[in-house]
Amino acid sequence: MSTHEITLYRGTFIHLPRLEGGLTTSKPKLIRNRGALWVSTLDGRIKGFDWDAHDESSFRELMKIHGWIDIEASQTNGNADYVKVKIVTSNEERNEFFFPGFIDTHIHAPQYPNAGLFGSTTLLDWLETYTFPVESGFGKTNTTPSNKPEDAPPSALRVYDQVIARTLSHGTTCASYFATVHVPATNALAALAHKRGQRAFIGRVCMDNPSFCPEYYRDASAEDSLESTKSTIEYIHTLDPKGSLIKPIVTPRFAPTCSRPSLKALGSLAASYSPPLHIQTHISENTNEVALVKELFPECSSYAGVYDEYNLLTERTILAHAVHLTPEERQLIQKQKAKVSHCPASNSALGSGIALVRTMLQEGITVGLGTDVSGGYSSSILEAVRQACLSSRLVGHTTKFANDKPLGEVSEKLSVEESLYLATRGGADVVCMGDDLGGFDNGMIFDAQLIQLGGVCEDVVSLDGNGNGECGDGLKVRAGPAGNVDIFGTETWEEKIQKWVWSGDDRNVKAVWVAGRMVHERV
Repeated sequence: MSTHEITLYRGTFIHLPRLEGGLTTSKPKLIRNRGALWVSTLDGRIKGFDWDAHDESSFRELMKIHGWIDIEASQTNGNADYVKVKIVTSNEERNEFFFPGFIDTHIHAPQYPNAGLFGSTTLLDWLETYTFPVESGFGKTNTTPSNKPEDAPPSALRVYDQVIARTLSHGTTCASYFATVHVPATNALAALAHKRGQRAFIGRVCMDNPSFCPEYYRDASAEDSLESTKSTIEYIHTLDPKGSLIKPIVTPRFAPTCSRPSLKALGSLAASYSPPLHIQTHISENTNEVALVKELFPECSSYAGVYDEYNLLTERTILAHAVHLTPEERQLIQKQKAKVSHCPASNSALGSGIALVRTMLQEGITVGLGTDVSGGYSSSILEAVRQACLSSRLVGHTTKFANDKPLGEVSEKLSVEESLYLATRGGADVVCMGDDLGGFDNGMIFDAQLIQLGGVCEDVVSLDGNGNGECGDGLKVRAGPAGNVDIFGTETWEEKIQKWVWSGDDRNVKAVWVAGRMVHERV
C-alpha cells in the first residue's frame, strides 16, 4: 500500500498543447515549462502545477504552502499536519525532461518475434509466409473451449511479456494490440499488460473466411468467432471492471478474412455495449488488397463502404494504414468520425505506399501513429515519428499526389512537432481518450516518460599521446551522451528535441509512468 498520496514531479516538462480540431488548421508548438507538477497516487491524475517553483527557494515555499514533507525526510520540522509526498526530479545537467507517454494505435503483439523479417514480399504474400504461421502457434483452435490465460502456450506468454516490456522501454504507455484467434492467449496478453501496468486495448483477431484464411489458422465459423470474441470481452471486463487500464476492442482482422455474417455480427456486438466497444481493423494498405476487397465485396462501393455496410465504421473505430483511400472514402470516414492509424515504417518496409496524412488531417480525419509490428520493423513510436516526417517529404514527388498538385509540392511535409503531436495528442484522440492522455494539462492522467539526453564535457584542455581528452580541474564532471544523442551545450532546447527525435532510442527513456505508477526504469 502506498505511504504517500501525492507524487511531486520537479524539473522540465515538455508537451504540445491540445488543438481543438486537431491538426486540421492549426500548427502545434512545443511548450516547455520548468517547475513542479503533482499527481494523486489514488487516481493517477494531475492535481496541479506551479511553473514558478523552478529554484530551491520557490520550491521550498511551494512545499510549505501545501504542508508537504518529502517522504525521505527524517524530520517534520514540528509540523503535525504534514502530508508526505514523494519527489521525482529531472536532472538539468543531464538534459532530462518529462514528456507525455507515447500511444501506439496499431501493433500486432504475436508478430513481435518476426520484427524485421519481411524479406522483399508485399502484404498478402507476407501474411502467408511469415504472419499466419507464427500466429497459429499461439494455441490450438480445435480443443475444449477455454478462456483461462494459463491455458496459453508458454511460448505465447514469453512473446507477450517481451513485447509489453519492449514497448514500455520505448515510452509507449498505451497500445492498441491485435492478438490471435486464440482466446486463452489473448486473455493472457490482457492479463500481462494489466500486471505490468501498461494501458492497452486488447483485441482477439476475427478471421473465419475459408476462401482467404489458411485451413490451419482460422475461426471455425462466424458463430465461433463471435462467441470467442465475447469470451475475451467478458474476461477483460472481469479483469478490469472499470476499464481504467485494459479495454476490449472488437477486431475483424480485415475485410478479406471475414465472412459477411461475421462482419455483421461483430458490428452488432460492438454497438450492443454502452458505450459502444472500440473497433480496430485494416484498410487500403496495399493495392492488391484493395483489388481483392473489390472482388470479394462487389456489392459495396468501396473498401470503407464494406465496413460502413456492417456498422464497423464508427467514431470508435481505428483504421490502420489508409494508404490508398479514394477521396470518397476519406469523406465517408470523416463523416462517420472513424480514426486512422498511420504506420509509416510498415508502409515503407512492405512497399505498401505513402499515406496522404496531410490530406487526411486537412479533411478533418483524426490521425495517430502505429508501429504495426511486425510489418513495421521497430516497436518504437519515436521511430514512427521520424518515419512519418520522412515519408511525408516524399509524398509531393509521387504520381498519386501529382494528380491534384504539382510535383514537388511541399505542403505534405510533417514537422517534428506535428509528428510528436500524432504520437501523443493525436493517438489519444484516436483511442477516444483525448481528455485524459497526451499532455500535462490539469486533471489529465499522468502517463509520462522521463527522457535523458545526457551531458557534455565542456572543458577538454589537452590530448595525450593516445588522443584521449582530459577535462579541466574546475569542470563539474557530467557524464557524456545517453544513447545515440550527442549534446554539445550550444543547442537551444528546441534543437535538443530535434536531436532526440532524429537520433533517440530506448536508451534515452530513463523511466515511464502510467497513471502515476512507475512501470519501467532504465538501470
